[in-house]
Amino acid sequence: MAQGAPKKGPKKEKPSAAQHKAAPKPTLPDAYKLNLLIRSTIIAVNQANQTGNYTVLRELASPRFRKGNSKAQLAKIFAALRKRNLDLTPIMFFDPKLVTAPDIDASGMLRLTGFMPTQPEQVLFDLAFESVEGKWRLFGIAIDVQPPDTSAQQPSAKAKETVAKDNKAAQRKEIPAKKPKAKAGAK
Repeated sequence: MAQGAPKKGPKKEKPSAAQHKAAPKPTLPDAYKLNLLIRSTIIAVNQANQTGNYTVLRELASPRFRKGNSKAQLAKIFAALRKRNLDLTPIMFFDPKLVTAPDIDASGMLRLTGFMPTQPEQVLFDLAFESVEGKWRLFGIAIDVQPPDTSAQQPSAKAKETVAKDNKAAQRKEIPAKKPKAKAGAK
């Protein structure tokens, strides 16, 4: 065989119908993993707010979140929370309280909504995670810090969090966030 001539390799077979099936729906993580997802996400936001650098928060998120949110956009989204100059690290000493049961929706998104019972203000969160190569990655976030509401520990339906825009279709899926004001999601 002459040098530089293409080598013939094994024939490529067409994928079977079974191989074309969608990936199985991810399973709900255990309580320990849910706790870690909530805490690590809030701490990542806290560190980004303290430094003004949203690179790590963005890189920890899912590819679709990164595609829809530049570092500059995240800085703008979290500007009001950052201007309050809050230190959210005390959340490490509190267990998150979920106001809705953890759920994986029909599109495979894990949704966690609740608060950290800190004082004098509580950290409210509404988080969406996408399974990427078997790991839960941030897909959408709404977060705020407010005094406890004794009538209901649930954020209000005022804020909405924009979540992924399918690359093929220009439709938006909105997840109703509760009270959290700073929100970012994949577009």
